[in-house]
Amino acid sequence: MAGATGTIIIGAGITGITCARALAQAGTPVRLLDKGRGIGGRMATKRVQAAGLSLHYDHGAQYIRPRDPAFAAELLAAGASVWGESDRLVGQPGMSSLPRAMADGLDVAQGVEVTGLHHAGGLWHLETSAGDHMARRVVLTIPAPQALALLGRDHPLAPELSAVQMAPCLTLMASFPADSPAPFAARLDPDHPLAWVAQDTTKPDRPKGVVTWVAQASAAFSAQHLDQSPDGILADMLPHLCALLGTAPNQSLHAQVHRWRYAQATQPLGRAFLRAAHGLYVGGDWCLGPRAEDGWASGRAMAKAILTGADAD
Repeated sequence: MAGATGTIIIGAGITGITCARALAQAGTPVRLLDKGRGIGGRMATKRVQAAGLSLHYDHGAQYIRPRDPAFAAELLAAGASVWGESDRLVGQPGMSSLPRAMADGLDVAQGVEVTGLHHAGGLWHLETSAGDHMARRVVLTIPAPQALALLGRDHPLAPELSAVQMAPCLTLMASFPADSPAPFAARLDPDHPLAWVAQDTTKPDRPKGVVTWVAQASAAFSAQHLDQSPDGILADMLPHLCALLGTAPNQSLHAQVHRWRYAQATQPLGRAFLRAAHGLYVGGDWCLGPRAEDGWASGRAMAKAILTGADAD
């Protein structure tokens, strides 16, 4: 096992970070691999320089409303604060600050895409964009369709992974001058093309001098427009936002879109994780539901199973 890591976790979203934290705290060697430039999955913040301004957008999860006191305690320890007069917790100065704080001290490799995975000679062998890795145990915390693609449709877990249904979400980020209309802090209307609209600048510790909005499209709109070009999606979404605000698209200082292809589970797995032979675990928020807390619960459950020796073959 020389040169092999005890556990490699693929995906550094809330599930992977939670699992890795528990393993590391118990003294189990663990490494996280993530193909993105940042960690946290949909607990994300986009930073843009435009019109001479530094703009921030929480373009994934807008807030977290924890149900489990243990999850709430972890978020507060990571620097979360309350948004408005509610139980909505947000990161400061952006949602991405929460997973970064939770991953502090962990061995995380970013910009590493895993392209192949197989078990041989008592070890898992991972082919990645940054070279080969070996591990005694592998935990996949990527969306179910991506896990299925990596494992292959002939894998024993394929039927259960195939049954999970995930919906996309298109997100619009737009900023306007400080004196532009701001008729609400947040708006929820599942029947509108823009089902959720939030004024990001109303959150604590956000950049001032502009009015910044994040609008997330409805499930129907997102599915209909998912494969359009970014410019085409922007041209469809920005007028909808401006109509709600009472302004015109040409008044925006900056606008862009983000495509979340696997935003949330519409048909979750129904249990906290999947397990296969040789210490292979697969989990994520899609196991239990659409919330960040579901991902946290999945990661915690996998760590508990690993630490109690439930993966002994």
